[in-house]
Amino acid sequence: MKLIAKTLAGLEEVLASELKALNAQKIQVLKRAVSFEGDKALMYRANLELRTALRILMPIKTCFVSNEGQLYNAVQQIDWSQYMGIKDTLAIDATTNSEFFTHSKYVALKSKDAIVDRFRREKGRRPSVDVYNPTLRINIHIFKKECTISLDASGESLHKRGYRVDSVDAPINEVLAAGLIQLSGWKKDRCFIDPMCGSGTILIEAATWACNRPPQLNRTRFGFKKWKDYDQELWEKVQEEAKAKIKPFEYGLYGFDKDFKSRRTAQHNAAAAGLEEIVSIERKPFEKLEAPEAEGVIIMNPPYDERLVKDDIEAFYTMIGDRLKQAFSGYDAWVISSNMDALKSIGLRASKKIALFNGALECKFQHYELYSGSKRK
Repeated sequence: MKLIAKTLAGLEEVLASELKALNAQKIQVLKRAVSFEGDKALMYRANLELRTALRILMPIKTCFVSNEGQLYNAVQQIDWSQYMGIKDTLAIDATTNSEFFTHSKYVALKSKDAIVDRFRREKGRRPSVDVYNPTLRINIHIFKKECTISLDASGESLHKRGYRVDSVDAPINEVLAAGLIQLSGWKKDRCFIDPMCGSGTILIEAATWACNRPPQLNRTRFGFKKWKDYDQELWEKVQEEAKAKIKPFEYGLYGFDKDFKSRRTAQHNAAAAGLEEIVSIERKPFEKLEAPEAEGVIIMNPPYDERLVKDDIEAFYTMIGDRLKQAFSGYDAWVISSNMDALKSIGLRASKKIALFNGALECKFQHYELYSGSKRK
């Protein structure tokens, strides 16, 4: 079957690499998505194991529409009784990038009308809408005139791992955090540090990555589990195969934050993820931090002076650069921020700059090689 994995802008190549590792076929990078082919087992594995996917969609029809009548007819022509009954519920998510359809909610409404009208005509009754926990979640995507109608195999967005039981201001998206870790090139061969860990998202994603632990290991609800062709035995087999690949991590996983609430929040979330025994979370300001091991990778998401306000953001970033130079020789440090002027204040030469979005904020994810001795050496 053909499938589509949705992701965040800038993570398409990372997601494609993940799919390749799962032995997906005919992988094609799209805008904020990757298309691929595979069987039902691969669809289950993609939902369970992909770290940078937001949703897994299964397209059931592609057509061309330029007005609401054509959209209505295209949706109604599908035999929806293959996928749901009149006692089931549905929800429709729509995205549009078209001069012919400018309101996604209207597209969702017309598509819903087409489905329920067909049921009413054929069965005398219609299914109900449940936007929170439907039997069948349907995705309508319109680009110019091309309309793709898909079934949502994930249900809730896959960034919801289930471990965020507590939060702080401006938490980073779990999918973005997982993407940062893979973009950093960390080979799991040395320690990992998040020195401004906040609610612990980057640290927790690093821990699951280090241990080969499936990101959705504790999740019980998926869209495909309500489909008519759901295979419980196959799903259990996929889960067992994924669990068999979990392994211990021999280096340290360290999270630090100067704020007491952040440290407590990160500890609660790590416990909810079942990782409290393998991560270390301490209350300590970055300016007093010392390297816990000889080598490692640092990833940090400092305040941008956008949603979190700092009195002197440039001085704060200067402190970051000074501390990296003084205490973390031999490390690779990565910093994500939307504040380009503040990033310049770090005072270190970035060897790599990657454009990403943290929510609506356009960011740079920058790499600093902290050499011990001269760069030539």
